[in-house]
Amino acid sequence: MILKAENIYKSYDGLSILKGINLEINQGEIVSIVGSSGAGKTTLLQILGTLDKPDNGKLLINDLNPFSLGEKKLSAFRNQYIGFIFQFHQLLPEFNAIENIIMPSLIKGVPINEAKNEANRLLDIIGLTQRAEHKPNELSGGEQQRIAVCRSLINKPKVIFADEPSGNLDSKNSEELHKLFFQLREEFNQTFVIVTHNEKLADMADRKLIMQDGVIL
Repeated sequence: MILKAENIYKSYDGLSILKGINLEINQGEIVSIVGSSGAGKTTLLQILGTLDKPDNGKLLINDLNPFSLGEKKLSAFRNQYIGFIFQFHQLLPEFNAIENIIMPSLIKGVPINEAKNEANRLLDIIGLTQRAEHKPNELSGGEQQRIAVCRSLINKPKVIFADEPSGNLDSKNSEELHKLFFQLREEFNQTFVIVTHNEKLADMADRKLIMQDGVIL
Protein backbone atom coordinates (compact mmCIF):
# COMPACT_ATOMS: atom_id res chain seq x y z
CA MET A 1 0.00 0.00 0.00
CA ILE A 2 1.41 3.36 -1.07
CA LEU A 3 -1.21 5.68 0.44
CA LYS A 4 -3.63 5.46 3.33
CA ALA A 5 -6.06 8.15 4.48
CA GLU A 6 -8.00 7.66 7.71
CA ASN A 7 -10.97 9.72 8.85
CA ILE A 8 -10.05 12.89 6.93
CA TYR A 9 -12.15 15.95 7.77
CA LYS A 10 -11.88 19.45 6.32
CA SER A 11 -13.95 22.60 6.73
CA TYR A 12 -13.63 26.11 5.29
CA ASP A 13 -15.25 29.07 7.06
CA GLY A 14 -17.46 26.75 9.05
CA LEU A 15 -18.61 24.83 5.95
CA SER A 16 -17.86 21.12 6.17
CA ILE A 17 -16.24 19.91 2.90
CA LEU A 18 -14.80 16.47 3.78
CA LYS A 19 -16.68 14.39 6.35
CA GLY A 20 -14.54 11.41 7.28
CA ILE A 21 -12.71 10.08 4.21
CA ASN A 22 -11.10 6.64 4.40
CA LEU A 23 -9.02 5.49 1.46
CA GLU A 24 -6.25 3.01 0.63
CA ILE A 25 -4.31 3.00 -2.65
CA ASN A 26 -1.84 0.35 -3.77
CA GLN A 27 1.37 0.67 -5.77
CA GLY A 28 0.65 0.64 -9.50
CA GLU A 29 -3.06 1.27 -9.07
CA ILE A 30 -5.00 3.79 -11.18
CA VAL A 31 -7.88 5.23 -9.16
CA SER A 32 -10.43 7.72 -10.47
CA ILE A 33 -12.52 10.02 -8.29
CA VAL A 34 -15.79 11.34 -9.67
CA GLY A 35 -18.71 13.33 -8.33
CA SER A 36 -20.65 16.52 -8.92
CA SER A 37 -19.11 19.96 -8.39
CA GLY A 38 -18.87 20.72 -4.68
CA ALA A 39 -18.62 17.06 -3.67
CA GLY A 40 -15.12 17.64 -2.24
CA LYS A 41 -13.00 15.98 -4.93
CA THR A 42 -10.41 18.74 -5.40
CA THR A 43 -10.18 19.38 -1.65
CA LEU A 44 -9.48 15.69 -1.10
CA LEU A 45 -6.86 15.67 -3.87
CA GLN A 46 -5.12 18.71 -2.38
CA ILE A 47 -4.93 17.03 1.05
CA LEU A 48 -3.73 13.71 -0.38
CA GLY A 49 -1.13 15.70 -2.35
CA THR A 50 -0.08 17.53 0.88
CA LEU A 51 -0.95 20.94 -0.63
CA ASP A 52 -3.49 21.44 2.17
CA LYS A 53 -3.79 20.01 5.67
CA PRO A 54 -6.84 18.21 7.09
CA ASP A 55 -8.57 19.49 10.22
CA ASN A 56 -8.64 15.93 11.54
CA GLY A 57 -7.48 12.54 10.35
CA LYS A 58 -4.31 10.81 9.30
CA LEU A 59 -2.47 10.51 6.00
CA LEU A 60 0.33 8.04 5.28
CA ILE A 61 2.33 8.09 2.04
CA ASN A 62 5.06 5.48 1.73
CA ASP A 63 4.46 4.73 5.47
CA LEU A 64 5.23 8.32 6.46
CA ASN A 65 2.87 10.97 7.81
CA PRO A 66 3.87 14.04 5.74
CA PHE A 67 1.99 16.42 8.05
CA SER A 68 4.33 15.50 10.90
CA LEU A 69 7.12 17.25 8.97
CA GLY A 70 8.11 20.90 9.19
CA GLU A 71 7.36 23.13 6.19
CA LYS A 72 10.79 22.76 4.59
CA LYS A 73 10.87 18.97 4.99
CA LEU A 74 7.28 18.72 3.76
CA SER A 75 8.23 20.60 0.58
CA ALA A 76 11.17 18.22 0.05
CA PHE A 77 8.88 15.21 0.68
CA ARG A 78 6.36 16.51 -1.85
CA ASN A 79 9.09 17.12 -4.42
CA GLN A 80 10.47 13.59 -4.01
CA TYR A 81 7.36 11.43 -3.56
CA ILE A 82 4.50 13.23 -5.31
CA GLY A 83 3.80 14.32 -8.88
CA PHE A 84 1.03 16.65 -10.04
CA ILE A 85 -0.85 17.09 -13.31
CA PHE A 86 -3.28 20.02 -13.53
CA GLN A 87 -6.06 20.84 -15.98
CA PHE A 88 -4.13 23.82 -17.35
CA HIS A 89 -0.68 22.18 -17.63
CA GLN A 90 1.03 25.05 -15.68
CA LEU A 91 4.09 25.08 -17.93
CA LEU A 92 6.32 28.15 -17.61
CA PRO A 93 6.05 30.04 -20.94
CA GLU A 94 9.62 31.38 -20.98
CA PHE A 95 11.17 27.89 -20.79
CA ASN A 96 11.23 25.15 -23.42
CA ALA A 97 9.86 21.62 -22.94
CA ILE A 98 13.07 20.12 -21.51
CA GLU A 99 13.56 23.04 -19.12
CA ASN A 100 9.97 22.73 -17.87
CA ILE A 101 10.31 18.99 -17.35
CA ILE A 102 13.52 19.19 -15.32
CA MET A 103 12.34 21.90 -12.89
CA PRO A 104 11.40 19.46 -10.08
CA SER A 105 14.75 17.67 -10.46
CA LEU A 106 16.73 20.90 -10.24
CA ILE A 107 14.77 21.81 -7.08
CA LYS A 108 15.72 18.39 -5.70
CA GLY A 109 19.38 19.11 -6.42
CA VAL A 110 19.92 16.70 -9.32
CA PRO A 111 22.79 17.76 -11.64
CA ILE A 112 21.40 19.40 -14.78
CA ASN A 113 22.92 16.92 -17.24
CA GLU A 114 21.50 13.98 -15.30
CA ALA A 115 18.10 15.67 -15.18
CA LYS A 116 18.18 16.36 -18.93
CA ASN A 117 19.08 12.73 -19.68
CA GLU A 118 16.04 11.55 -17.70
CA ALA A 119 13.82 14.17 -19.36
CA ASN A 120 14.96 13.02 -22.82
CA ARG A 121 14.21 9.43 -21.85
CA LEU A 122 10.67 10.42 -20.83
CA LEU A 123 10.18 12.45 -24.02
CA ASP A 124 11.22 9.40 -26.02
CA ILE A 125 8.67 7.24 -24.18
CA ILE A 126 5.80 9.63 -24.94
CA GLY A 127 6.98 10.26 -28.51
CA LEU A 128 7.82 13.96 -28.23
CA THR A 129 11.62 13.95 -28.55
CA GLN A 130 11.37 16.33 -31.51
CA ARG A 131 9.61 18.89 -29.29
CA ALA A 132 12.35 19.12 -26.64
CA GLU A 133 13.45 22.66 -27.57
CA HIS A 134 9.96 24.05 -28.22
CA LYS A 135 8.35 26.53 -25.84
CA PRO A 136 4.76 25.93 -24.64
CA ASN A 137 3.23 28.39 -27.13
CA GLU A 138 4.76 26.32 -29.94
CA LEU A 139 3.06 23.14 -28.73
CA SER A 140 -0.50 21.91 -29.16
CA GLY A 141 -2.73 21.52 -26.09
CA GLY A 142 -2.22 17.77 -26.14
CA GLU A 143 1.56 18.14 -26.41
CA GLN A 144 1.64 20.65 -23.56
CA GLN A 145 -0.23 18.27 -21.30
CA ARG A 146 2.10 15.39 -22.19
CA ILE A 147 5.08 17.61 -21.30
CA ALA A 148 3.34 18.27 -17.97
CA VAL A 149 3.04 14.48 -17.50
CA CYS A 150 6.81 14.13 -18.06
CA ARG A 151 7.43 16.86 -15.49
CA SER A 152 5.26 14.97 -12.98
CA LEU A 153 7.32 11.80 -13.58
CA ILE A 154 10.84 13.28 -13.54
CA ASN A 155 11.57 12.56 -9.85
CA LYS A 156 10.06 9.05 -10.01
CA PRO A 157 7.27 9.86 -7.54
CA LYS A 158 5.39 7.24 -5.55
CA VAL A 159 2.05 8.66 -6.64
CA ILE A 160 0.82 11.16 -9.23
CA PHE A 161 -2.28 13.23 -8.54
CA ALA A 162 -4.14 14.52 -11.59
CA ASP A 163 -6.91 17.13 -11.31
CA GLU A 164 -9.12 17.10 -14.43
CA PRO A 165 -6.07 16.28 -16.62
CA SER A 166 -8.09 16.07 -19.84
CA GLY A 167 -10.58 18.80 -18.95
CA ASN A 168 -9.00 21.26 -21.38
CA LEU A 169 -8.44 18.80 -24.26
CA ASP A 170 -10.52 17.70 -27.23
CA SER A 171 -11.75 14.09 -27.38
CA LYS A 172 -8.82 12.81 -29.49
CA ASN A 173 -6.16 14.31 -27.21
CA SER A 174 -8.11 13.21 -24.14
CA GLU A 175 -8.09 9.62 -25.35
CA GLU A 176 -4.35 9.75 -26.09
CA LEU A 177 -3.66 11.17 -22.62
CA HIS A 178 -5.76 8.47 -20.97
CA LYS A 179 -3.90 5.75 -22.86
CA LEU A 180 -0.62 7.35 -21.79
CA PHE A 181 -1.50 6.93 -18.10
CA PHE A 182 -1.92 3.19 -18.61
CA GLN A 183 1.25 2.98 -20.70
CA LEU A 184 3.17 4.65 -17.86
CA ARG A 185 1.67 2.24 -15.37
CA GLU A 186 3.00 -0.65 -17.48
CA GLU A 187 6.38 1.07 -17.91
CA PHE A 188 7.00 2.28 -14.33
CA ASN A 189 4.30 0.58 -12.19
CA GLN A 190 3.20 4.19 -11.64
CA THR A 191 0.34 4.97 -9.26
CA PHE A 192 -2.26 7.55 -10.37
CA VAL A 193 -5.13 9.20 -8.50
CA ILE A 194 -7.26 11.10 -11.00
CA VAL A 195 -10.11 13.51 -10.31
CA THR A 196 -12.17 13.73 -13.48
CA HIS A 197 -15.55 14.53 -15.00
CA ASN A 198 -14.60 12.35 -17.98
CA GLU A 199 -16.67 9.21 -17.45
CA LYS A 200 -14.73 7.27 -20.09
CA LEU A 201 -11.44 7.85 -18.24
CA ALA A 202 -13.09 7.19 -14.88
CA ASP A 203 -14.43 3.85 -16.09
CA MET A 204 -11.00 2.79 -17.45
CA ALA A 205 -9.45 3.05 -13.97
CA ASP A 206 -8.86 0.03 -11.74
CA ARG A 207 -11.27 1.60 -9.25
CA LYS A 208 -13.78 4.41 -9.60
CA LEU A 209 -14.63 6.20 -6.38
CA ILE A 210 -17.80 8.31 -6.27
CA MET A 211 -17.86 11.30 -3.95
CA GLN A 212 -21.01 12.96 -2.71
CA ASP A 213 -21.41 15.58 0.00
CA GLY A 214 -17.90 15.11 1.35
CA VAL A 215 -17.87 11.32 1.61
CA ILE A 216 -16.92 8.43 -0.66
CA LEU A 217 -20.04 6.39 -1.40
